[in-house]
Amino acid sequence: MPCWAAIAGGAALLRTAVTLPLAAQQGRLLAKLENLQPEIKELAQRLRYEVSVRGKQLGWSEKVARSHFARNMRRIVTELYIRDNCHPFKATLLLWVQVPMWVCVSLALRNCSVGALGSEVQEQFSSGGALWFTDLTAPDSTWILPVSLGLVNLLVVEIFASQTKMPVSRIQRLVTNFFRAVSVVMIPIAATVPSSMALYWLSSSLVGLSHNLVLRSPAFRRLCRIPRTPSQSDTPYRDMLAALATKYSFRKHL
Repeated sequence: MPCWAAIAGGAALLRTAVTLPLAAQQGRLLAKLENLQPEIKELAQRLRYEVSVRGKQLGWSEKVARSHFARNMRRIVTELYIRDNCHPFKATLLLWVQVPMWVCVSLALRNCSVGALGSEVQEQFSSGGALWFTDLTAPDSTWILPVSLGLVNLLVVEIFASQTKMPVSRIQRLVTNFFRAVSVVMIPIAATVPSSMALYWLSSSLVGLSHNLVLRSPAFRRLCRIPRTPSQSDTPYRDMLAALATKYSFRKHL
């Protein structure tokens, strides 16, 4: 295989073999958490009533009552997480695996491009590109790879944001805006690194986008044994396009 195909194929293989199973596991965990919310809400209402009654009996101040409620609510929620084996921290496992893998592969490609692994490897990379990026050791002067990377990453962020059917909290908005900013900042960074790295980043993002879409398929979710949730749709792709059209007023231009 030519170098460019090996880089793109390697990105697809790594993302499919390593991160896709973790993403499916994350989907199962998030589905369990969503299905727990009605029970947590019911228990919170019951606990609030019990604390209110107990507080009146013992003469607790409002601050003491809130403290008792918060402490007991944390205990109850933790017990539910243990019962259903769905602690939210486990949802970060994908991030802890994906980021180090992305960094390690990026550094390896950089070493190949600058000759740190020998002049033979560097020569293969210098002539192993395709189309407009024939030299994988040089940055993409056309900016096609960097701009494509930024657009794909922004599309992933917007698709994820458009699927949120619950009220969005301030922290969620900040996180979404942070990833939007990262997607934009990655464009000039990708324009200054060897094309081999930019190609890997773009390939990885494209595979990640495809995985994101596949994981919304009801058939694939059943295959991965992801529990059905109240927010799950039988027509996720149609709903996704409708949400994007509504959010960005695409319909008025059609």
